[in-house]
Amino acid sequence: MTLRSLLTVIATFASIVFTPLTAAADELADVTRLRREGQPAAALEKADQFLVAQPKDAQMRFARASLLVDLNRSSEAVAVLESLTEDYPDLAEPYNNVAVLYASSGEYAKARSALEQALRLRPAYATAHENLGDVYAALAASSYASALKADPALPGVQGKLAQVRQAVAPVAAASSAAANPPTATPTR
Repeated sequence: MTLRSLLTVIATFASIVFTPLTAAADELADVTRLRREGQPAAALEKADQFLVAQPKDAQMRFARASLLVDLNRSSEAVAVLESLTEDYPDLAEPYNNVAVLYASSGEYAKARSALEQALRLRPAYATAHENLGDVYAALAASSYASALKADPALPGVQGKLAQVRQAVAPVAAASSAAANPPTATPTR
């Protein structure tokens, strides 16, 4: 085989192998652009169309979850992220982001478990560490409030509750203002 024919074969192979990757990247870029332009419904429609042909594409599924959050369809976003954790159990991002949605609905035990899994997968995942701290703070506030309900005269608990609530308040305000979009894109 000559060098020229070998290069032709390599180029043909590359176009076959990498064209779907390029097409997927282009579709994801279009979805991202539509979202950025404030058109989450159109972006979701485009993502759904893409996922009919490529249902296992992790990045587009992750984008879809983000769009569902934008459209206040959190329970559907949770389902998408949970399915990502099942299909790609080695990706930390879906665990982190489903945890944010669990926490926003008060499901702190599920949020903690998901965040701990994210950190087992990627121990240096700073956002997951921060989110876990927020979950622990919310759990602490809930426990302190329960303690005060059981015994309003319990010494020191009122101060602890106030401190935790003060620490968590800016985080809660920022989370609700941002509508808790997913924080990172998986790489698969």
